[in-house]
Amino acid sequence: MIVQERITSYLHSLDGGNGEFLDKLRIKAEAEHVPVVRQETEQLVKVLLKIKKPKHILEVGTAVGYSALVMAANTSKDVHITTIEKFEKRIVQAHENFRQSGFAERITLLEGDATEILRTLAPSYDFIFMDAAKGQYLNFFPEVMRLLSVGGILLSDNVLQDGDLIESRYLVTRRNRTIHARMREYLYTLTHTPELETAVVPVGDGLAVSTRIVSDKEGE
Repeated sequence: MIVQERITSYLHSLDGGNGEFLDKLRIKAEAEHVPVVRQETEQLVKVLLKIKKPKHILEVGTAVGYSALVMAANTSKDVHITTIEKFEKRIVQAHENFRQSGFAERITLLEGDATEILRTLAPSYDFIFMDAAKGQYLNFFPEVMRLLSVGGILLSDNVLQDGDLIESRYLVTRRNRTIHARMREYLYTLTHTPELETAVVPVGDGLAVSTRIVSDKEGE
């Protein structure tokens, strides 16, 4: 935990929820150990959506569709969400959750590897939520930057690895060392890219909030 458990529990107690369908979906996903956005992170995402009022949202990492549905529920009816997922079982579940929620018409689920799919998309998105395999964030970044509009917001979730990121790589379990190194490089890239202004917020498992301040040409 990067925030004291008592504080996190208190913040959860203040959460008004997302309605019966989404609240039940969260409980089911957590019971089945499906990774969904942490509750306190979700609250910040919802606030950013209300502030930004995006029209075109891109999500990298659908899982069972929970966060896409939260974003649909917290944006206007003319907002469209494109989300990417490669795991077949979760794709089936996500489609069913979209259908049952009533938001299916506003969500496009692209099936396959995000590295390949991102190359096929056209700019621009004014809100991008990165919530996929943490070791791949750096690989996704060039295409995400191509797709992100000036003034757009990029959210990168789970960037602090439950606090492991501040540890020496030798204190991290061997199987996590590659992800540890790649995430450190990703955060350095985010915070040292001239086209972006980035804050890393210790909420949930760490959320990097970036906004594009200039285009590539303006940054040259």
